Amino acid sequence: MAIIITEECINCGACEPECPNNAIYEGGIEWALADGTTLTGKYLLDNGEEIEVIQKNIPVSNDYYYIVPDKCTECTGFHEEPQCAAVCPVDCCVPDPDHVESKEQLLHRKERLHL
Repeated sequence: MAIIITEECINCGACEPECPNNAIYEGGIEWALADGTTLTGKYLLDNGEEIEVIQKNIPVSNDYYYIVPDKCTECTGFHEEPQCAAVCPVDCCVPDPDHVESKEQLLHRKERLHL
């Protein structure tokens, strides 16, 4: 499953540089699939929507750091545990019950994001 940042976030920013997929953004900042990945062209999101990877998308949160579920792999294929959760001083990086995925699905996403 993907990781979510809860409203307990203190906006310290410790998590953002730890993400190997550049899936973490400061609240209010637009995101793009191409940010920090090798993607080009179009990409099929998990919800079935196809978008341009350079397309800027609305922030998931305006108030605190957030994780883009379509870019999160829980650090699978990079680290033994999600690095955002490992460095978070207030333990607000937790599994997202709305995005439950298998290890195989997470590895497939990693392969798609990092060609």
